[in-house]
Amino acid sequence: MAGQPLGKIAKVRDVAVADGALNARIELGFPCASAHEAILAEINSAIREEARLKPGEIELTMRIARHAVQRNLKPIAGVKNIIAVASGKGGVGKSTVSANLALALSAEGASVGVLDADIYGPSQPQMLGTVGQVPDSKDGKTMMPLRAHGLQVMSMGALIEADQPMVWRGPMVTSALNQLATQTNWEDLDYLIVDMPPGTGDIQLTLSQQIPVAGSVIVTTPQNIATLDARKGLAMFRKVAIPVLGVIENMATHICSNCGHEDDIFGSGGASKIVDDFDVPLLGRLPLDSRIREQTDSGNPTVVAEPDSGIAQAYREAAWRLSAALAAEPVDHSAKFGNIVVEERK
Repeated sequence: MAGQPLGKIAKVRDVAVADGALNARIELGFPCASAHEAILAEINSAIREEARLKPGEIELTMRIARHAVQRNLKPIAGVKNIIAVASGKGGVGKSTVSANLALALSAEGASVGVLDADIYGPSQPQMLGTVGQVPDSKDGKTMMPLRAHGLQVMSMGALIEADQPMVWRGPMVTSALNQLATQTNWEDLDYLIVDMPPGTGDIQLTLSQQIPVAGSVIVTTPQNIATLDARKGLAMFRKVAIPVLGVIENMATHICSNCGHEDDIFGSGGASKIVDDFDVPLLGRLPLDSRIREQTDSGNPTVVAEPDSGIAQAYREAAWRLSAALAAEPVDHSAKFGNIVVEERK
């Protein structure tokens, strides 16, 4: 289901055998509330077939850990894990994917925020329905995140007029991103999804050098012109020591709403080649559907607009694989150690 062995993304707690039945509490490292029944069925089957025992009381709980980030960077207050969603190229639906992934993670039981890092063209206010909302500040120095569909949200689009262009050079843009990330009062987030601008320039370098990122996701369409830039984005994250959790192929196929004919409008195989060449997981293949565009334009993305639809399920499955891939990454143990002071004895 999640593309990872259970032993890498979960811990078995409180094991006991009584009257030939195995009782245990299993602590999952990623959110998947809607899949608990299916996971329990698999676990019970394994208990019968491999342990030769009867399944007893098997309890599933969730604990999302803080994962390791780039060296010398400290975690942002209130945030366990920052995940960068990037594309390398514009026009592949990265912002739509970011919004729906965040909503899917939230629906599965995690506390989630969205940081719109596209300073020049912020789109998350429109997609998440926060247009016109302005963040509050209790101390004049930091901002409270906006709220939308259970998410905490921050975007430059919340601080400027909708038609105001950002005529800024690189240093001002990178400073703005840093402030949005570190001067927002994020509240106990398991994941902060960062909707990156396209490209591999100043914003991406700032993210890798100044902001503690636990993992990244590459969004592409199947066509070659998109995968060429997606490959560059993936290579950039690896060069700056940020784990690439996987690739999402957006607009992978189109099914005609009238006749049901399926057509690979943007070609096929592009994401599969990236997955093979770079040895990373394919997190999901998402369809091209007019409802996705209509719902994000209205500020009510698919995962909340049609939670029982096949499209929403595709986003949920991508979110499972994404968070499970992160759960398999090394955990940050720095919080267990206090400040070490070396004093010279006299």
